[in-house]
Amino acid sequence: MRIGVITFPGSLDDRDAQRAVRLAGAEPVALWHGSHDLEGVDALILPGGFSYGDYLRCGAIASLSPIMTEVVDAANRGLPVLGICNGFQMLTEAHLLEGGLIRNDHGSFICRDQVLRVENTSTDWTSEFEAGQQITIPLKNGEGGFIASEETLDRLEGEGRVVFRYVDVNPNGSLRDIAGISSERGNVVGLMPHPEHAVEPGFGPDTAVAMRSGVDGLGFFTSVVRRTLVEA
Repeated sequence: MRIGVITFPGSLDDRDAQRAVRLAGAEPVALWHGSHDLEGVDALILPGGFSYGDYLRCGAIASLSPIMTEVVDAANRGLPVLGICNGFQMLTEAHLLEGGLIRNDHGSFICRDQVLRVENTSTDWTSEFEAGQQITIPLKNGEGGFIASEETLDRLEGEGRVVFRYVDVNPNGSLRDIAGISSERGNVVGLMPHPEHAVEPGFGPDTAVAMRSGVDGLGFFTSVVRRTLVEA
């Protein structure tokens, strides 16, 4: 299986996402924002970072990059797409996901290991988890507050499209503690925390077993690999 990771000017976590893909048993394919060629990949990742310096709005300029025309078309055809942090912001700006992300309510950049509750295991990126499972994923953002109208929030809740919720603390003021959502079809998922930073022992969050031993993020990538192989 081949998973494309798109690099935009200002991307920081594209190499980390590629490594996560490789650890999950798939082949990472580096894609460039200025291209119109997805190179026949089986899934896509929009990584974290500060695309275009976060000018205008986070993800707004990147959502108009040439390759996003192909991303939107592919997502609408059912291709699995994961947006991580800045990638989540791009997905909302491209209207592949509803709502938006604004400045953290406390006004500061935050970096912490964040506990999440998995609310939806039927998406292309979460099938390896269990409903209600709590996982620890690194979080780092300055504009991670998820917002949407009450009508949209009610619809997301009612349709089971809230995929992750913050536990113990809401780190950025996201409405209803929402950390990640999905498209109606479940192939597009966006979240603010960074699963690619919790995929390898020795480099992840601390656990009761050992320092930096957390690998809860690997399930995102093995989920899409196994689901795609089963459907093939």
